Amino acid sequence: MTENTESKHNEYEREPVPDAKTKGLKSFLGMYAGEHCAGTELMIGPLFVAAGVGAFDVLGGLLLGNILAVLSWVFLCAPIAVRTRLTLYYQLEKICGRHLVTLYNLANGVMFCFLAGSMITVSATALGVWFNFPMPGLNDVLPNSMGWVLAVLGVGAVISVVAAWGYQTVAKVANIAAPWMVLVFFAFGLIGLRQFIDVTGYEVNSLSSLWAICSEHIWKGGDPLPGQIKFTFWHVTFFAWFCNMAMHVGMSDLSVLRFAKKPWHGIASASGMFVGHFMAWLAASILYALQLHINPANTDVLPGPLAYRAAGVAGLACVIVAGWTTANPTIYRAGLAFQAIMPNKSRFAVTIATGLLATLAGMFPAIAMRLLGFVALYGLILMPMGAVIFTDFWILPKLGLKQYYAEYKGLKINWAAGIAWIATLAICVALVNSGKPQFQIFFVSLPGWFVASGLYILFSKIQQKGQLT
Repeated sequence: MTENTESKHNEYEREPVPDAKTKGLKSFLGMYAGEHCAGTELMIGPLFVAAGVGAFDVLGGLLLGNILAVLSWVFLCAPIAVRTRLTLYYQLEKICGRHLVTLYNLANGVMFCFLAGSMITVSATALGVWFNFPMPGLNDVLPNSMGWVLAVLGVGAVISVVAAWGYQTVAKVANIAAPWMVLVFFAFGLIGLRQFIDVTGYEVNSLSSLWAICSEHIWKGGDPLPGQIKFTFWHVTFFAWFCNMAMHVGMSDLSVLRFAKKPWHGIASASGMFVGHFMAWLAASILYALQLHINPANTDVLPGPLAYRAAGVAGLACVIVAGWTTANPTIYRAGLAFQAIMPNKSRFAVTIATGLLATLAGMFPAIAMRLLGFVALYGLILMPMGAVIFTDFWILPKLGLKQYYAEYKGLKINWAAGIAWIATLAICVALVNSGKPQFQIFFVSLPGWFVASGLYILFSKIQQKGQLT
């Protein structure tokens, strides 16, 4: 890559974004809508039906959970992003020290690659319908056909190039694709509901009759499918709030929102939450409930076939493009994580290599088929460092303690941050392993955030006692 090209696509990995390069609200509206109205919604939405959730629980839980998610972006992540204008990775380096943040960045980048790989998998299921090659089942681990491998390679190559070209290109692609995808997902819901009315013989002519078909046939509130956890209002609320915990509470979107002109631009996340994590999840639930109603034995969750049955070729195209717009910013973030480990390497080249790793991961369907558990675990792993960043920025100065202590003292490892991270994870994992319903993985991250903050304050006081000059 030439020097001029690298300069043109400077992403300010180790310096604040200059004011001249900041962006308005519109850029973030398209990016969040494109990223969170994705092909994976056709995998996540059916979870609620499979978990036996009731109509009130799913609607009310999604409303409250998504409001809490948007508030987390607005009040936790965006204010720090705009004030520092640093990537997550460089900010953590200043707080935690080079060695500790290298370990964090490696784990973070690899997990982002797995997440992006699952998006590539979703897009490939649409190509599977189009080109009629065998697709993996829910229990498959390895690729099961050459067609599958080639489809994943093709999708991954396009996504990698777009992500490597930088945030401006990522945002541009999202802004172009998002409006069309939103319309198709909305059509999924309307078509699925229309088909439900046809097969059940309901006459829907009022809100009460619409509610009847929703509560009696779609989100029935009965027993979950075998192997699934029964979902309540609070399960839905915390899932909606924390499914993107890595981005807002975990502060990964510092890397994106550092380009925002104002802190309140974090409100742009609402375009993703209420288009993707409300409307699209409900639409996907309707399609899956219809599939079960027609054939109760068909419990497979494959986004391509679901979309094709609802909207034909337009549905397949939507799944492919939706996978792209979700994986693009995910690979972009992963590339920044790896580039922070190798600051002398070209970000463009590092992001291309990152995309290849994500593409390789996408060939293994087990990642996407276990996406919900992976997302919950991923958010839990990143949550303590998000608490460390919040506490370091807002609370330590008020306690007379030094911000960016690793940078101040030239430390390779800030043990206060390291202990807070590892100890919080150990506590949360122990709670989950206790088997008690109130300590399911959906619920432990909220108290875990306060545990991490408290531990970081405690050990920072011990560490900095008598050290400040």
